[in-house]
Amino acid sequence: MPFEMKRGPILRTLGLIAALAGGGAQAQDPYARERAALLQEIAALARDTGAETGRPVFSARVMAAMAKVPRHRFVPAPYGPLAYANRPLPIGHGQTISQPYIVALMTELLDAKAGDAVLEIGTGSGYQAAVLAELVDRVYSIEIIEPVGSNAAALLRQLGYKNIETRIGDGYNGWPERSPFDAIIVTAAAPQVPPALVAQLKPGGRMVIPVGGEGEVQFLHVMVKQADGSISTQRSLPVRFVPLTRSK
Repeated sequence: MPFEMKRGPILRTLGLIAALAGGGAQAQDPYARERAALLQEIAALARDTGAETGRPVFSARVMAAMAKVPRHRFVPAPYGPLAYANRPLPIGHGQTISQPYIVALMTELLDAKAGDAVLEIGTGSGYQAAVLAELVDRVYSIEIIEPVGSNAAALLRQLGYKNIETRIGDGYNGWPERSPFDAIIVTAAAPQVPPALVAQLKPGGRMVIPVGGEGEVQFLHVMVKQADGSISTQRSLPVRFVPLTRSK
């Protein structure tokens, strides 16, 4: 029975990859083959890192969101040919768009549900927000660098994402007027978890955040807020993110 339970998501993922790689998809979408190859790589990496992450198979919902969001729209034009390479890419102002596998992993670890409201700290290119918007009811995203946040907000509007609200601000403070949140995802590394974010998480909610100071090894932390307000934390993979900066 355990084997049968795992086969379903695996077969759905393989079916999704096959559909994307098919001739019809390629004719309608010039990136279909590259996206299919990326999904296959993400699935392989999930298996390889499953012992450390606890997620050897990513859900069909997460893989479908990764398949649907056009990553090539979120990268600067000079990097267009690398849009579906499994690697981070510069987006200007010292920021990057994250490696697709890490985006998929963090989304998977968040365990977000269809009706959830999710807070994202670090809008960046807007790619992670778009992936989340395919899965949840509302995404609230904060970016501290004004031109980065403005560009992402304009692109997300252009792509038709009506369930994403963005703002320019200090992510350490969260978004109190929209709290509490079912889940929080942080796409920059902090030396310690900001207390405001813990306070704005609902009981039963999850936070995925890279933790580590400058020059230190960073690790993804998965935090769950218990009914009594206490936090349980599980450390996942080592990662490398830009630092979570504060307002001056």
